Amino acid sequence: MKKVIALFFVSLMAVSFVQAHSGGTDKNGCHAGSKPYHCH
Repeated sequence: MKKVIALFFVSLMAVSFVQAHSGGTDKNGCHAGSKPYHCH
């Protein structure tokens, strides 16, 4: 049971590090103000 609880907390911490960045996109769905210019 302790392993299950530990795995749960580790997965919560990992999710907090993997978040999408906020930022506006142009009409093509690209980030015009960021360098390098990239699209999603």
